[in-house]
Amino acid sequence: MSASTAVVRAEFRLFLREPFSLFWIVLFPSILLGILGLIPSFREPDPGLGGNRVIDVYVPVTVLVAMIMAGLMALPPVLSGYREHGILRRMSTTPVRPASLLAAQIVLHFAAALGSALLAIAVGRVAFDVALPGHIPGYLAVLLLGALSALALGSAITAVTRTAKATNVAGMIVVFPTMFLAGVWIPVQAMPDVLQRVVEYFPFGAASQALGQASGGGWPDWTHLGVIAAWSAVLIAAAARWFRWE
Repeated sequence: MSASTAVVRAEFRLFLREPFSLFWIVLFPSILLGILGLIPSFREPDPGLGGNRVIDVYVPVTVLVAMIMAGLMALPPVLSGYREHGILRRMSTTPVRPASLLAAQIVLHFAAALGSALLAIAVGRVAFDVALPGHIPGYLAVLLLGALSALALGSAITAVTRTAKATNVAGMIVVFPTMFLAGVWIPVQAMPDVLQRVVEYFPFGAASQALGQASGGGWPDWTHLGVIAAWSAVLIAAAARWFRWE
């Protein structure tokens, strides 16, 4: 077994022992969708949404919530905790480099976010008869880019905060406006036109629109994909530039 594989397996076992992370990443988005689906008016066609139901619009939103939970609520405390307790510094003296541990954490949270997204789609389909994505390749492309941007944002937060406590506070501060941009409070499609245009310049606003387009059967707008990719690149560069091993 290679050193990197051993790290992934060890981190996977530790990850399964974190009920807080598992709940917020895997279960919370689907629970939120289930609660929203119990509202009778959310199951009725809405002319303001092009004849779609509110619950139809909220399935992509809950998919983004899974990514936000993984990137902003779960990943940063783990990375900052490893750094604050000197684990990364001690690993630098072993054959297993600290980057292997960071990569393992990113891969695990990425997989959890994607699994949660699939669960939310399944709940929407089974419980509320929400149509499956009409353009699956486009939907998957947005999922991958959206998860990447969320994890990049979480890594950037970890890079600019020095302690685990500061990381938790910063994550909480960022998560609420991020959820607004994703359409949790008001679906992006229902926002006023001016606000929609503003929101679409941010990664989760663009991702919400792109997922909606892919759900309807079309390839996501390249502008939306470009916005998500550009933000991901900037955040990854910032995290790489400012991250410290100790």
